[in-house]
Order: sequence, then C-alpha cells, then structure tokens
Amino acid sequence: MSPTEIARQLGVSRVTVYNWQARGGGRQAQIRPCGRKSKLAVSERARLERILERGAVAYGFSTEVWTGERIVRVVAERFGISYHPKFIPWLLRSWGWSWQKPVRQARERDEAAVRRWTLKRWPQVKKTPGAGMRA
Repeated sequence: MSPTEIARQLGVSRVTVYNWQARGGGRQAQIRPCGRKSKLAVSERARLERILERGAVAYGFSTEVWTGERIVRVVAERFGISYHPKFIPWLLRSWGWSWQKPVRQARERDEAAVRRWTLKRWPQVKKTPGAGMRA
C-alpha cells in the first residue's frame, strides 16, 4: 500500500506514516516512546508514589499539601535528581495523578456560626432581601 492509503486507513497523516517508515516500520515504530528518557527509574517512581500517597505530614511537612517545591525537595533528597517545580504538574499528570489546588479556609472556621450569620444577619444587610437566599 502507498503511505497515503495507509494514512487514510489508520486515520493519521501521511507524514506520520513516513516517520514510522523512517524508524524501521512496523507496529514497534508506531508505539516507540518519544522524547527524553525519564530521570526517575521505574523503581524510583514507585517509591516516590508511595511517599506521596502517605502524605506530606508523614514525610515531615507541617501541612498535607504537596506543592511543586515540596515534591522537588523529596525527589532531590531521596533520589539525588533535580526537577524544576513547574515540571511537577506535568510529571504527575503523566502518571495519571491530578494536580489540584487546596480550598483555602481558616482552620478556626465555625460552620455553625457561618450558617447562623447567613440565615439571620445576611438578609438584614443585603440590598435586595430574599433574592437567591436558600438555607
């Protein structure tokens, strides 16, 4: 088959087919990983994932939040490998993890007091009472 026909049947561009041929053709050329090899070995990655799963407090940090800077520090201390903190979200996504920002709330927050204020005081200070108020 011609590269054009192969591309049409596989749903890829003709250039992609030429690239596969340049790599030696066949199925292995199609699935060969691209880019630089990971700095972390498979065993190191597994160890790092276990550390992250245990939590930041278990590692010695004051809060449970894993920041890019904290993960960079762990990787440097445990494996002697340096990463830039801005690379960490990409790294975590490549492992199937999601990068999330914590919801910021005061630790001292009193939910009962907030609810009381919302139900009693808020309607008094609101300019248009009743609009959208639900308990």
